[in-house]
Amino acid sequence: MQHPAAYQHAIALLHKVSTPAGFMAAPAEEDNYKRVWARDATICGLAAIVAHDEKLIATFKASLQTLWAKQHDAGFLPSNVEATSGSVSYGGTVGRADTASWCIAGLCIYAKFTNDLSFAQSLEAQVAKAFSVMDAWEFNGKHLIYVPQSGDWADEYLQHGYVLFDQLLRLWALELASVTFSNAAYAQKAQHIRAAIKANYFYREDEQHWYAANMIQQKQFAPRHYWWLGFNPAQIYPQFDLQANTLALLMQIGDEAQSSAVLAHAQHLYTTHQRMLPSFWPPVTDADWQMNELKNNYAYRFRNTPGQFHNGGLWPVWNGLFLAALKKYGDNSFANNIAKSIEFAVAQNDFEFNECFDAATGAACGVKHCAWSAAGVLLAEGGSIFFSSPQNQSDKA
Repeated sequence: MQHPAAYQHAIALLHKVSTPAGFMAAPAEEDNYKRVWARDATICGLAAIVAHDEKLIATFKASLQTLWAKQHDAGFLPSNVEATSGSVSYGGTVGRADTASWCIAGLCIYAKFTNDLSFAQSLEAQVAKAFSVMDAWEFNGKHLIYVPQSGDWADEYLQHGYVLFDQLLRLWALELASVTFSNAAYAQKAQHIRAAIKANYFYREDEQHWYAANMIQQKQFAPRHYWWLGFNPAQIYPQFDLQANTLALLMQIGDEAQSSAVLAHAQHLYTTHQRMLPSFWPPVTDADWQMNELKNNYAYRFRNTPGQFHNGGLWPVWNGLFLAALKKYGDNSFANNIAKSIEFAVAQNDFEFNECFDAATGAACGVKHCAWSAAGVLLAEGGSIFFSSPQNQSDKA
């Protein structure tokens, strides 16, 4: 099969960031990207499987070995590991609530698609320990983990609390692990989490079974056409979260009406902007009180001006995964438009594969040669294969 230039350049970049320790987030030492990051390496590994590239698949295994070797005694997984020295980071000001889920999902997917079940089995006790610490992060036994600000991939954004993206990652990891390890307890926990997500992250008039009483008074401010970014004791976040809504589509969280509403909203965003879809929308502006939070939450330099980085920026990795979901739902016209937007963006400056792009201008505004931007191009081709229906998961457990 002949692939377009973007596909071939994406594979070439993944080879460039491959090391004996795993995938680097980027080949150059900039903002700590030249490390094996849990989420980036896992996403690159999934792309390697889509591409059927044996060398890249071997790098996927090396990434998993590097990350699991540095699991903390408490059970959580590294944010990133330095390839040469082996020095490990579990997060910055706070730890990362998503890394364990990425590492578990990556392990189960690697084992399934390579038939290397012995590798997964060798880490079964460590997987159980990782799930145990996530159970503790619920704090109240109600099946949703509480995520600190800066606790996942959008680590310079403002969300904290019961962030949907992290709930979905945990659910995905549990459903995969229930099959990999033939573990009925994982399947049962996944069913509880799936039910909690359905009950608490999409607008409904019914006020029974809400997660907490304060959500009833907050729901008047909540969006009605897509899965919520998340909530905490003080608010339901109004922004559209592309990542969470993409996972919800791939994992078939909603019914037909909910999925149609999400796709219609995404179509509206695309029609309005004629570019890739923004990760969070609308952006926080100087007129919003949250801007002070954004201006004080960064590691190296402030990047969250309106329409950039996490604050409304356009990310090829998440657009690629959304495109995989879109193909699953059969909207070929919308899918073709998103595909063209991704290819146009990553091809800028001779296929520089920038991390993200400005929502208003389309100009590159992220780190260059970003590995998971390349991975997004590959996942667009077949990323949906990593998500089974809930019925299939429960049948195999």
